[in-house]
Amino acid sequence: MSENNILGVVLAGGKSKRFGDDKTVAKLGNKSLLDHTVEKIDKNFNEILIISNNETAVSNKKNVFFTKDLIEGHLGPLVGVLSAMEWVKKNKKNYNWIATFPCDTPFFDKKLIDMIKNCPTKSSKKLFFLKSGTRRHNIFGLWSLELKEILLEDINKGQRKVEEWANKIGSEIIEINDENEYNFLNINTKEDLEKAKKKIK
Repeated sequence: MSENNILGVVLAGGKSKRFGDDKTVAKLGNKSLLDHTVEKIDKNFNEILIISNNETAVSNKKNVFFTKDLIEGHLGPLVGVLSAMEWVKKNKKNYNWIATFPCDTPFFDKKLIDMIKNCPTKSSKKLFFLKSGTRRHNIFGLWSLELKEILLEDINKGQRKVEEWANKIGSEIIEINDENEYNFLNINTKEDLEKAKKKIK
């Protein structure tokens, strides 16, 4: 699947409740958590869209764009995905897929980007997720724009959980061998950030 057909999306619209303040701008080394993700995926997509409710988190790269959640209230990743799909439509982009990445998982292997981009196009599924062991990583995903209207309808009905919605729609799993314990280290708390700082040292 060509990167010309896929928009790279960084989901950064969460409340950061457990962190205490906006973790997207928290520094890990000399870069913010958001910048770690943007720089990691930058060369894999012609354009990248950041979904965030904090305008100060915006990257200054020419191919990186920014939009807020379509629905106010920090309602979760599904609203972020819908916001990205609506941005594609509003700006008359030609993307048929969006590839989503979290802003708070800085150590994921770059090989995973290709695994997401190269999902089998012959599959009847319109939704793909990475999975390691028994854990499905619902933010590392590939979403067809064909899902936009049903996603909008379900969000309007109160659907908020990616896991439940994906199970309803049906998704295809991309199995990976996760031998790196840091691959999916989520920075959810200040303690997680300190663990990450030890890693980069």
